[in-house]
Order: sequence, then C-alpha cells, then structure tokens
Amino acid sequence: MAMKASRVRLGDLSVGFTQALADAVREQGKRPEPLLEQFGLDTARLSAPRERLSIPRFMRLGHSAIALCDNPAMGLDMGRHSRLSQVGLAGICAAQAPDLREAARTLTRFEPLYAANYRGRSGFSEDARGAWLHFYSISPYNAYNRFVVDSVLAGWQTNLGQVVDRRIIADKVEIEFPAPDYSARYEPLFGCPVEFASGANRLRLSSETLALRNPQHCPGTWRHLLELCERELEQLTRTRSLRERVIQLLGPLLHGHEPDLEEVARSLHLPSWTLRRKLAEEGTQFRTILNDTRRDLATAYIRDTELAFGEIAYLLGFASAEAFQRAFKRWLGQTPGDYRRAQRRAAGEAQSSVASSSTSGMS
Repeated sequence: MAMKASRVRLGDLSVGFTQALADAVREQGKRPEPLLEQFGLDTARLSAPRERLSIPRFMRLGHSAIALCDNPAMGLDMGRHSRLSQVGLAGICAAQAPDLREAARTLTRFEPLYAANYRGRSGFSEDARGAWLHFYSISPYNAYNRFVVDSVLAGWQTNLGQVVDRRIIADKVEIEFPAPDYSARYEPLFGCPVEFASGANRLRLSSETLALRNPQHCPGTWRHLLELCERELEQLTRTRSLRERVIQLLGPLLHGHEPDLEEVARSLHLPSWTLRRKLAEEGTQFRTILNDTRRDLATAYIRDTELAFGEIAYLLGFASAEAFQRAFKRWLGQTPGDYRRAQRRAAGEAQSSVASSSTSGMS
C-alpha cells in the first residue's frame, strides 16, 4: 500500500534567533516589537517551547529589519548579539562543554534541535592544525539571505567566546558571496582576513583556540545535558520509512544537477537494486520521490521567496528554466508565473481580511 506523502519544506529554525535580531534593531534606536508582531511573533509565540519559524519567513523578517534600520550589515550585528540560550537545549549544553572544541562540536551536532534546512547541515571538520566550522551553501545570494550567513558565522564566534569567557579570534573566514557594500565591517568583527566569493561559508579556528577551557564547566551537568540532547535528537530524526531517508538526501544533492538512483543508493550504502526493491515494498519508486520532492520545493520557492525561475530551476537540478517550467505545468496545470501571481493575490486578500477584522474589532 502506498504511503501518504509528506510535504517537503525549505526549513525552519527556533524563534529564539529573533531575540538577537530584536537586540540588533534596538541598538539602532528602533523598536523591534511592531516588526515582530507583523510576522506573528507575539510574546506567547516567543515563549512557546520548541516553537519554530519557517526559513522564508525568517529571511523576510531579516530583510524588513535591514530596511527599518537602513543597515545592510544587520546579520553581523545580529550575530554579535547572539546568546547560547537563544538556541535552546543545544546552546545550554554547549555552554557546559569542557572546552571550545567540544562546544563547537555540540553546536553543529545538535543543530537539528534548533534549525533545519533541506539544503544541508552545518559541520565541524578538524585536522592537525585546527578545524573549520562549516555553514552549508544557500546560494544564490540576494538581499534576503546574505544576512543569514553573516548572522551564523558571527553568531558562532560570539557564542564560542561566551563558552570560554573571552573574545575569540578566527584564523580565517570564507564566504561564498562576493564582497558586499558593507564588506569593511567584517575584518574588525572577526579579527582576521575574510575571503569573499569563496567556495564555502566557514570559519577557521586554530588548535590553540580549540583547546581553550571553559571556566564554568561542570562534568556531571555536561554529561546530563548531552544525554538530553541525544535523546531529543533521536526522537526528532527518527525516520519511519526509506522514502523519508531518500527525501533527506535529495535536498543537498539536487543543487545544480539531477541525482539518480545509483547516487542516492551510494549515499545510503546500499546496492542500487536493493534500494529499488525496498522502495517498491513501500509502494513507491525513486522517480516518484524525486518528482514529488521537486514539486513540493518548487511550490515553496515560488510562494515563499523572491527567486527567479531560472534560479529555482538550478536549485532543483533542472537543465534549464524551460525544462523546469514544463515540469511545473505538468505537476500543477499552470505556469510558475501564474502560480506565483495567484499566491500573491491570495496572500494580499488574506492580509486585507485580517486588517479589516482588526479595524472592526476596535470600532
């Protein structure tokens, strides 16, 4: 029997991240509360445990904050105001790590507890001389998402400094997008060379920096918090089907090309014929999963982002914008342009209805 398909989403993150954004807005002499409420982030929602905000909505919120303060470097300021407690249990656990190395590992290993993106996961890669903290690619870059990379890299530096109670100086910072107009803000913040138009978004830490000790470390509390994080992660990432595991792999693989069954089978450490057979036992096949994933992501990108259709085609592994548009019309019976216009009309009508209801309630 075929399993009911779940909708593939672009991703989400803890509403706790908005606290750092609010502090950055206040530093600019503006009130963040009206902006947060505009995005449905009232006191009740900000106080709810495990509450998440969708990635597209977070990017729109950040863009609105940049416009409100006329500050394109808002992401860097947001990272500077970041606090470990704002990323929830993973942050509290990292704050009890014995040293900076374990704190960095904790923040990346337990990232799913506070943020998820179909494009990939952050990572910690150590070698003999130090380690890289990697943030996955979210290209193509524009005014809506550069601040995300800025806030993550600056936030890592700030958070790790809180663990060892001193400012952390990175050896090097690499950023995928070209140097922005505010590029002069980076090196004073990170205290090191910053390379733009790089092949990755990452921050380099030396072995000496990684070895810095946490003066607040308590071994028993650290172990207890690790157990809690492991339990939460197991519950959150427990998969119910092979189909779900394939979907999780497809997101990062789609970027720029169309993955095939053999590529996914290698990632799962399975022979291709075994993957094909097991999917058939679940009532599906690889091509169906690929098409469903592309369709769900396409509708999310068109509805929730400002990306051009050519950019969306690339992100979903289509050879051309024309090929993407043909596939979209086959899936939904309308062109991507018609779908985007219809979604925006519906969103505008919904906002007008809410505004009308609010006005009626005050009369």
